[in-house]
Amino acid sequence: MTERVSGPSALWVLIAGVAGLVASMALTIDKFKLLLNPNYVPSCNINPIVSCGSVMATPQASLLGFPNPLLGIIGFTVVLVTGVLAVAKVTLPQWYWIGLSVGTLVGAVLVHWLIFQSLYRIGALCPYCMVVWAITIPLLVVLASIVFRPAVDRGGALARVGYQWRWSIVTLWFTAVILLIMVRFWDYWSTLW
Repeated sequence: MTERVSGPSALWVLIAGVAGLVASMALTIDKFKLLLNPNYVPSCNINPIVSCGSVMATPQASLLGFPNPLLGIIGFTVVLVTGVLAVAKVTLPQWYWIGLSVGTLVGAVLVHWLIFQSLYRIGALCPYCMVVWAITIPLLVVLASIVFRPAVDRGGALARVGYQWRWSIVTLWFTAVILLIMVRFWDYWSTLW
């Protein structure tokens, strides 16, 4: 079984791939520069809270023994190529979309663990990491929409409700993450007014 992909979904997959790959590459370059020169100040160090340098120095930044952004480079390259193929209207088999969705789900679990670590263990926000956070959940929703579209077309009630509410779920997720960030760092944010 093959799956057709709507133009907006294909474009979103492409945009997510590009943005995620750029963020992962920028973070990897800064990490390598920091390894070569311990005095290097990463481009994403903005203030005491928004600072990827302090995040890169933690064990959480190398979960599998190498810098996490290398996983992003691999994963978002697959997403980018998939987006190019989808925009070009190349039909990909359903198993491919399922596999990409499962991989993105694993990435989303990792992102949520990293969000928790950033907020409550490290106490800093990495801008490039936040780009990946912001891309991963909408990407997962788009991919799930592609995978479950046949169930929606067949009249599956649960699939239809999930499909209809998908962007509301994404909006609630963004709202929750923004509120968690605001609450966690309120002492700092309140000094900026």
